[in-house]
Amino acid sequence: MRPSDNGAPYDEYFARLNREMREHGPMRPVMLIDLDRLDHNVDVVMRSVRRTGKHLRLVEKSLPSPQLLDYIARRAGTRRMMSFHQPFLNHDAERFTDADLLLGKPLPVRSAQEFYANHRGAFDPSAQLQWLLDTPERLQQYLELARALNTRLRINIELDVGLHRGGVADHATLGQMLALIGANPQHLEFAGFMGYDPFVGMGVPGILGSPEELFAKVMKLYDGFVDYARTQHAPLWKPGLTLNTAGSPSYRMHENERTSTEVSVGSALVKPTHYDLPSLMDHQSAAFIATPVLKSTGAVRMPALDEKSALFSWWDPNLRETFFVYGGNWMAEPESPRGLQFNGLYGRSSNQEMINGSHAVGLGVDDQVFLRPTQSESIFLQFGDLLAVREGRIVEHWPVYT
Repeated sequence: MRPSDNGAPYDEYFARLNREMREHGPMRPVMLIDLDRLDHNVDVVMRSVRRTGKHLRLVEKSLPSPQLLDYIARRAGTRRMMSFHQPFLNHDAERFTDADLLLGKPLPVRSAQEFYANHRGAFDPSAQLQWLLDTPERLQQYLELARALNTRLRINIELDVGLHRGGVADHATLGQMLALIGANPQHLEFAGFMGYDPFVGMGVPGILGSPEELFAKVMKLYDGFVDYARTQHAPLWKPGLTLNTAGSPSYRMHENERTSTEVSVGSALVKPTHYDLPSLMDHQSAAFIATPVLKSTGAVRMPALDEKSALFSWWDPNLRETFFVYGGNWMAEPESPRGLQFNGLYGRSSNQEMINGSHAVGLGVDDQVFLRPTQSESIFLQFGDLLAVREGRIVEHWPVYT
């Protein structure tokens, strides 16, 4: 049976974006952020967070534009952010002078040293920054840095609650770290725990357990670490500790527990394709790559095959139109017009990507192909300024982190 012709012109939403990009866009690949959809996603998250009285921490790597972060933070009413990259951390400390910053991964101590060497401004790291650490050895390195700088570092301890990507996995190791912090109060301060658990909402095979069963295991581990620290190192346990957990796929499950004080969310707010998950059904896609068609060359033709290439378009109606777009080879999937597909036989190109479709897609030169990124954290950095759109109109240009 031959493949069906499933192409279609733009729907109303993308037709409006296409008109806007043709009339006012830069006619190069850009990343669009739909503010109406972004607002919806922020509001969905905040309804969940408010039901539990927890705080929201925004994941900077998934929203890597200062203005995008600030826009979301203001709508959500939070100044808590999670940073993953030393140069970005310095930008955050300079721009968000009132923020509470938590590292999202343990950095080499040299990276921390670079942060302090380049830090300027009113942001006070001794009160507003938490370094995430995972081993007694790394903690010892940070202690030596604190002594050299004659400062005090706030230490948040990474817990392995089932992801098995490092972090403290037993009470003995945790005890070593807490004892070292307790013995050096002039240079180290215990700030809390971070336990990342996205896998409970990612749809693992059922044989490994239901989301509810996996979540129960996560919280048993998390609660065990909390109880150990509270009882065995009571002098370090103070009000206001940061008990961070969750991730975009799992944040809503934390409505069912009262141990953590905050959840981390980033990608769910823009919903790239890797986050098309049952746990995020209420979220809307809010980020799209738009790139213009440079050439429309008819039925697909393969190098060296020439007229024999007609066999491909005879077999598959979705190979009867060929478009070469500006740029390409992104971690992204065609979204509009429907029915477009990459040509795996011709190969991918970062310069002029071939995309095929049926006669029904109706694309002409200078029309836009819209794609959904598979993730946000690295792809957002590839296009220069993000273009914020509202009701199909470009309203802001937002630089990304560099």
